[in-house]
Amino acid sequence: MTERFRIPGAGRLDSARRVTFTFDGNRYEGREGDTLASALLANGVHLTGRSFKYHRPRGILGIGSEEPNALVEIRRDRARRQPNARATVQPLYDGLAATSQNRWPTLDFDIGGINQYASRFLPAGFYYKTFMWPKGFWHRVYEPKIRAAAGLGRAPADPDPDRYANRFAHVDLLVVGGGAAGLCAAVAAGEAGASVILCDENAEFGGWLRAERSATVDGAPAMRFVADLVARLQALPNVRLLRRATAFGYYVQNMVAIAEELTDHLAAPDPALPRERLWQVRAKKVVLATGSIERPLVFPDNDRPGVMLAGAARTYLNHYGVAPGRRIAVFTAHDSAYAAAADLRRAGIDVPVLIDLREEPDDALVREARNLGIEVLAGYSVAALRGHKRVRGLKVEETRTGGDQRGFDCDALLMSGGFTPSVHLFSQSRGKLKFDAACQAYVPGEYAQDCASVGACDGDFDLASAIRAGRAAGLAAAGDAGEAALPLVEGAARFGGGAAGATPTARPGRWRKAFVDFQNDVTANDIRLATQEGFRSVEHIKRFTTNGMATDQGKTSNIHGIGVAAEALGVTMPQVGLTTFRAPFTPVTFGTIAGPARGDLFDPVRRTPIHDSAEAEGAVFEDVGNWKRAWYFPHGASMHDAVKRECRAVRDAAGMFDASTLGKIEVVGPDAAAFLDLLYATPLASLGIGRCRYAIMLSEAGYVIDDGIVARLGPNRFHVTTTTGGAARVLNHMEDYRQTEFPHLKVWLTSITEEYATIAVQGPKAREIVVPHFEGADVSNEAFPHMSVAEGRFLGVPCRFFRVSFTGDTGFEINVPSRYGRAVWDALREIGRPFGLQPYGTEAMHVLRAEKGYIIVGQETDGTVTPADAGLNWAVSKKKADFVGKRGMQRPDLLSANRKELVGLLTRNPLTVLEEGAQIVADPRQAKPMTMIGHVTSSYWSETLGRSIALALVRNGRARLGEELFVPMPEGDVAVEIIDPVFYDRQGEKLHG
Repeated sequence: MTERFRIPGAGRLDSARRVTFTFDGNRYEGREGDTLASALLANGVHLTGRSFKYHRPRGILGIGSEEPNALVEIRRDRARRQPNARATVQPLYDGLAATSQNRWPTLDFDIGGINQYASRFLPAGFYYKTFMWPKGFWHRVYEPKIRAAAGLGRAPADPDPDRYANRFAHVDLLVVGGGAAGLCAAVAAGEAGASVILCDENAEFGGWLRAERSATVDGAPAMRFVADLVARLQALPNVRLLRRATAFGYYVQNMVAIAEELTDHLAAPDPALPRERLWQVRAKKVVLATGSIERPLVFPDNDRPGVMLAGAARTYLNHYGVAPGRRIAVFTAHDSAYAAAADLRRAGIDVPVLIDLREEPDDALVREARNLGIEVLAGYSVAALRGHKRVRGLKVEETRTGGDQRGFDCDALLMSGGFTPSVHLFSQSRGKLKFDAACQAYVPGEYAQDCASVGACDGDFDLASAIRAGRAAGLAAAGDAGEAALPLVEGAARFGGGAAGATPTARPGRWRKAFVDFQNDVTANDIRLATQEGFRSVEHIKRFTTNGMATDQGKTSNIHGIGVAAEALGVTMPQVGLTTFRAPFTPVTFGTIAGPARGDLFDPVRRTPIHDSAEAEGAVFEDVGNWKRAWYFPHGASMHDAVKRECRAVRDAAGMFDASTLGKIEVVGPDAAAFLDLLYATPLASLGIGRCRYAIMLSEAGYVIDDGIVARLGPNRFHVTTTTGGAARVLNHMEDYRQTEFPHLKVWLTSITEEYATIAVQGPKAREIVVPHFEGADVSNEAFPHMSVAEGRFLGVPCRFFRVSFTGDTGFEINVPSRYGRAVWDALREIGRPFGLQPYGTEAMHVLRAEKGYIIVGQETDGTVTPADAGLNWAVSKKKADFVGKRGMQRPDLLSANRKELVGLLTRNPLTVLEEGAQIVADPRQAKPMTMIGHVTSSYWSETLGRSIALALVRNGRARLGEELFVPMPEGDVAVEIIDPVFYDRQGEKLHG
């Protein structure tokens, strides 16, 4: 089919290369630079889809991401199938294959269309009542049918073969929106030296200026003005332009997420290139120049294919050179539609009538239209349309009395109810909106972040004023206090008027449907029914009717829904309220969000710098979180025998352990000590330089959530260790409090977990092995006691040198830069051989620490354990005025005398090893269900003690020392004695040797 609706001499694609594409298997021709929608219109195709509930025929409504109707599936091959692509923003390329959705067997003959004849039985909210009875039908009938009918497109079943990228950026200014205001903001800031990113969801910059044909800015045609601004920006090295890039989420601290399409517009994309890129941009200032969205009008039959937004039709004509019909009527409540009618008429299109809902439109606009041969009917409304799969004509009536009724033939109808500022990102930034009665919509009010809204998104529809506001915002972002000049603008479309709610011809009781939400088939009567059912809140009305819950998220329907509800309730629109705008602004693929994190990279395996050395020594590894950790070193023995050998080595000579996975956080700043004193229950502000302290972290509720060693390296610098599994969680916890509770403190947090490889050397010969090879400080036993830290060089490598122990024996932890980790480990392994040094794994580490009674958070704790329960009251400050968890610890239930407490267990038979997690009872002969008074948290065979040991949480446990309790096991009840949880070196002599 030829491009019979392409208008010669109109638009900007006359010289563009011709390309072919298919829609539902039919072959068509378009131009490079077209969207799928503009190419379909050029070929006279208006029917593009079916609505969700009634399967009514639907055509192209808009021009951009607000499109609710023209949703298609784009197919490149079996695996590359994208459902719900908006034809209005889908770039055309040679060979593009698109298919319509939500119809069977064909778009032209959809058997689901029978639903519209049963619409009286399918009103809003019918599912809340219909599917309640009979009860047994839900699982067998209703749920399967509902699930089968849900959605519009079909999700791909094959793995996604495409690649995705992820980028982070920090800039002085992020400008969202490449229309006149946004471009001017970017130019002003960029030429003043600020670093700038400008993003726009379209392939070309210009925004609504693409619709202008005769407008000039300072004497230059509008699009030449745009081209000049873009050229100036491209010449600046400090400016980055992102086309086809949608800012879909505005988060705290001026972080904006942007989805950039990289190859969807290419006919044969290179598979090595990413399809989309996720940008996470942190900006000192954000300028929102997101424009506005044209509103339809709510009148009977307003959903017919061929009914289109007037601004969209004007852009199709003046940018793409496409007319939506040959004989086009216009229905408006806004001045801008007059420009659309005039442009179409000057392009040779028959415009028989312009119906204006207002009784007294602007005289100059009416005169111009009439001079072009367009009949203007003021104070009239469209009462009905003729045609089913395409508009064939319309009937109008005079709105005041309904007496004068007339009919017109047409093959398209343009409509405009005004423009709604696009405030979605502003609302996501937690800014407060205010209602603007002039444009019958909400506009930005109170700002929550350092951003500015300029142009139409701020309710400013005057082009000259928007350009000046953009320039002023750009200068302000660059720290320039200069005045922004007001440009001379001539010939631009006028913006005035607007309507919200239903037109007079869509009054209650009329059988012809007047749609508010096109995709979800929500009518004005549905909104009215919701109010009759007792719903008053706009959020409740939304959920009862599904208005605004389609893929366009109410971009064209929200304001009308509020207007209809306000009229039905007899209140103002602000009293009805506004639904919440949430990210994403438009749908974002899972691939973009996930980026490279899929397959093996979805949950990536992490290996320490020493992993290869452990592997070479035959280690068996276990998964600890994402980390691979050496579990034990068999050397030809069973796990049981290998662990016994490793434990003996540590107790008799020395063992070396890879502790690189421990979380490590550097806390610096003049308020670092005060900050840590607030975050930890342990007193840390008093910690001396060069000293370490065991510290516990509590939740607000007073429960232990992490522990570790805090070392003070200098007056304002601390090295904090966490549990392996708690590294990210603790850093997030700290960062959360730093930003929200203690923002006045000058402190900075940096994760250094991956920066250092950590080698622990423990045992009576550890000092002989390690100390001779450290330089930079006196680390003699007297000068460097247990719980000390120094910085220097170990084996010539920069290091942080700790004297700490998690085994109960003399111990040192050597932290070297990760790149030296394996070399230092291998050298130390050879140095220690004559002393009997052996590597040991996590299983031996668990046994050794349990012998000493040291807890592991997450094993001896379960989220309900307090410091007192764990026997750690000694680590809690009695003097600090405040710390996180202090008030929680004072709750009466946490101070009761009958709480579970950490104790040690010795089985009567020393050879019996208890099961971890096993329950503990006082009397094994009691009736079932038994009263459980505790459980085993850790249980091992201790080679050091020559018997089994266990740790447990037992109700009122410390008062039960010496008491006999029982642990039901599969082989029978096991008698245990409650003892102190420290089994080895209770006086700590070996720690200080």
